[in-house]
Amino acid sequence: MTQLAEGIEQFTVIQKLTLMVNRYEIRSVSGDGQPGLLLAVAQQKRAAFKEQVTFYQDELRTLPIFSFKARQRLDLGATYDVLDANGQPIGSFRKDFGKSLLRSTWHLEASGLKVTGSERSLGVAIGRRIWEATPIGDAVPSPFRFHFDFVDSNGEVLMMSERGRSLRDRYLITLPGARLDGRVAAAMAVALDALQSR
Repeated sequence: MTQLAEGIEQFTVIQKLTLMVNRYEIRSVSGDGQPGLLLAVAQQKRAAFKEQVTFYQDELRTLPIFSFKARQRLDLGATYDVLDANGQPIGSFRKDFGKSLLRSTWHLEASGLKVTGSERSLGVAIGRRIWEATPIGDAVPSPFRFHFDFVDSNGEVLMMSERGRSLRDRYLITLPGARLDGRVAAAMAVALDALQSR
């Protein structure tokens, strides 16, 4: 059983820059707010025909512990299933394409919970879209620090993803009360980075 499945309230997601793949480290958070112990490593092939990202327990990627994959190929509104180590579904998420034209919005389900996540700041959402439309948008990392809040139907926050000040993408993920499965939250957090421009 991974620490992410045992009820976790905070972890970090750090993107590692490589040529052929997007690689992410999921780490615990130390007392001073810095990244701590390695909880999982994820890897995504760039321009994969059908999205699938596997999370491993170790740096050598020998023991898969969970994953997410698209139900359909090349679909802007695709639903992604989050699967445990045995391939059993533990949650799902999808992008709300219509609402995402102005402010990125995702729908997430896990353990009987249904939450909707959207970019916290409309101004940052618009600024980020303008930046990505410029000729340097693909070559130079976005200067915008975008954050997402995931709330249930009562308006209660179940997950926050906050981008830190860093050259490489680094996010602090907070799960108030640890109500959301940490594996599903980690999958969603990586998807927010890896799939955001789609």
